[in-house]
Amino acid sequence: MQAFTKHTGMQVVYNEDHVDTDRIIPARFLSRVERTGFGELLFSDVRGPNFPLDQPEAKGSDVLVVGTNFGCGSSREHAVWAIQQAGFRAVIGRIDEQTPGFSDIFRQNSANCGLLLVELPQADHQAFVAAGTGAEVTIDLGAQTATVNGQTFRFEIAETLKQQIMAGLDLIGTTMEYENEIEAFEKKWDSFAPITN
Repeated sequence: MQAFTKHTGMQVVYNEDHVDTDRIIPARFLSRVERTGFGELLFSDVRGPNFPLDQPEAKGSDVLVVGTNFGCGSSREHAVWAIQQAGFRAVIGRIDEQTPGFSDIFRQNSANCGLLLVELPQADHQAFVAAGTGAEVTIDLGAQTATVNGQTFRFEIAETLKQQIMAGLDLIGTTMEYENEIEAFEKKWDSFAPITN
């Protein structure tokens, strides 16, 4: 996975709420054997001349600004792959009183694949929406800040997830950091079943 520490890029605003994984990547594409080629299928069923990602000012954008409860619906890593393979490094969502910025399953899949999710309260999130597509955004994961139009906002993220993304490690990579300890344990552990008398 690609490590994420600090990134400056261009945002595209798709400020829709409750965007489900079937809108992100339609189910008919999930039977593909390869893990590549999903970027061009991102939002396949809703793309068109008026869609935010298809506007000229969105070209080259690598930060996606969405509404609340993004990635709801069925679990599919393909949704995260599609976002990443379309060139996005981070997604900024809105926290409301009743809903998180991202669904739990999408959040876990993003963590496993190294896609940074930034959740902001409504007032802070509005600054990114108001800046519009094409605005420059800087996300500093170490400082846990996101900046647009000279305004800097702090976001929360679990410390273990933060360190994992900054190191560019997935769950297996994180486990392998303890390879020496695992190997030492396996050498002294000679039974996988309890001893009975």
